[in-house]
Amino acid sequence: MKFDPAGLDKWTEPVSFDVTRSRLVDYALATNDPIPAHVSGDVASPVFAIVPVFQSLLEPALEVVPPSLFGRVLHGEQDFRFHRPIRPGDSLVSRAKMTGWEGLPKGTRATVYLECRSSDGALVNEQYVTFFVRGFDTGSKVGELGPSHRGSHSGSPIAQVAQHVDDDQTFRYGPAAGDPMPIHLDEEVARAAGLPGIIAHGLCTMAFTSWAVLTSVAPAGRLRRLAVRFAAPVLPGQDLSTSIWAAGSRSFAFETKVGDTVVIKDGLAEL
Repeated sequence: MKFDPAGLDKWTEPVSFDVTRSRLVDYALATNDPIPAHVSGDVASPVFAIVPVFQSLLEPALEVVPPSLFGRVLHGEQDFRFHRPIRPGDSLVSRAKMTGWEGLPKGTRATVYLECRSSDGALVNEQYVTFFVRGFDTGSKVGELGPSHRGSHSGSPIAQVAQHVDDDQTFRYGPAAGDPMPIHLDEEVARAAGLPGIIAHGLCTMAFTSWAVLTSVAPAGRLRRLAVRFAAPVLPGQDLSTSIWAAGSRSFAFETKVGDTVVIKDGLAEL
């Protein structure tokens, strides 16, 4: 089994998506977002940006990664770059390409780059999605991985936000996001995959962190960049605690825990 470098930097076919107010409202409600502009559907919550590109997310990997390895793929990191907010009535067009990989002793990191544009061609957002293929080391580093967002923080956080993942969170988030993966919806499938049970969607947890940042340190601001590393699964019914540190001019580092377990690390928010 080998990764195929000939599949790198090949764009997928463009995918269109029409943004409706009801879809924005559904996503905000599915992530317990309290921000009025999000709940009313006047503007998309930041992590909603994954929804228009979801169809294109893994398609580039089909050109590179052997199909037999897809069962080992985990979503490792997500990095959003926002050029403008998504609003109701937008007609968006997305495409993606895989840019590179790096073999490591415990598996292989690989990055997909996505861009989302308005119907007039203007860039709305860019995304770097790094996934991890468990237990398969390609033994090589080829192409480019996503930009680093790993920083350092010290001292007391400037804000801490407590949140709760509802028991039915995954059943609300799946339809709102258009993500039907069974490990988030079917107990037996999740346990067969070696999980303790149904787990929350990583991007749902990331959406929680986005409104934690916006409500605590940027109530009148807008995110320019939001990046995280997914460190551990979150289960329905658990409590989250997000700690936020100043990290430079209009930049913040953050991490999210369940108890003493870090579930989101290397968090970076730029306003």
